Amino acid sequence: MATQKIDTAWLLIFMAWLIAMASTLTSLFFSEIMLLEPCVLCWYQRICIFPLAIILMVGLFPLDKNIIKYALPFALIGLVFTLYHIALFYGFIPEGLKPCTQGIPCDDDSMVLFGFLPIPLLSLAAFAGISILLLMAKPRLNP
Repeated sequence: MATQKIDTAWLLIFMAWLIAMASTLTSLFFSEIMLLEPCVLCWYQRICIFPLAIILMVGLFPLDKNIIKYALPFALIGLVFTLYHIALFYGFIPEGLKPCTQGIPCDDDSMVLFGFLPIPLLSLAAFAGISILLLMAKPRLNP
């Protein structure tokens, strides 16, 4: 029974790693291939997602039972930045609280893919997914 819980935890963490890795590669694709310059809030989100791809991978082989303690703070902090970015993008944040006053604006039309999909929503899906998967894995690692 304990082995099954560990196997399930490993699978959940592996799925979180897949999301982190796909997010990292997508972020690099946007900036390096599509030449979309990231805004300030995008950089803060990258600061959280890039280490997650490495931390989760290192924690999987072999499975480190403390991986949640290392990875979850990055995921939750990234989620907070993403929620702020979405609030800013949709106009819920007043002008005076916008961090993107110089350079690329955080609520620019360049932040929309295919004419309808804001990049901050992709970030929200990634950080929320990773956070949920890690929280689901936690009780299976520490019974």
